[in-house]
Amino acid sequence: MTEQPADRAHYRLLVVEDEPSIRTLLESTLRLTGYEVSAAETGQSALVEIQRREPHLVLLDVMLPDLDGFEVTQRLRAAGNDVPVLFLTARIDIDDRIKGLSSGGDDCVTKPFHIDEVLLRIEAIPRRTVVQGSEPLIAETVLRYADLELDESAHEVHRAGHYVPLSPTEFKLLAYLLANPGRVLTRAQILDHV
Repeated sequence: MTEQPADRAHYRLLVVEDEPSIRTLLESTLRLTGYEVSAAETGQSALVEIQRREPHLVLLDVMLPDLDGFEVTQRLRAAGNDVPVLFLTARIDIDDRIKGLSSGGDDCVTKPFHIDEVLLRIEAIPRRTVVQGSEPLIAETVLRYADLELDESAHEVHRAGHYVPLSPTEFKLLAYLLANPGRVLTRAQILDHV
């Protein structure tokens, strides 16, 4: 369900945003970029649209009038729906970003956002997502540092040959650090990537 077709016209996006001006901007820009776009204004209507249209990706505002974006995502995951979710949020607190990723979100963009950043994040999510029962969208990658080994395709970490259980956020953080060995990374860089 999450594989991005080569033709954007067959890649369905759902924009869930209660602010009309932001919703219209996103819908118009995404259509002009070539995506198939539908929209919803509330969490409840988003859940209905997701079931009806089966989008490949959901752009989901966190602060909605009925259910917040975190609750919508938790309900999707509880129902077994793994559609990628890109949160749109005015909240910049680290706890909110952690809550969003912990609830099952795939990425987060802070408002006010630049539309180019949103487009890049939409394109990046399918590259990192594997369709259940299919080949990975990216080549198998194993990152190593000393006796630490992180297998991105198997989503496993081993240290000195022993399995290390990690949460999804911990895994993303470790993968980012291993991909940048010997570099000093700022908190902003880490938050933006993880």
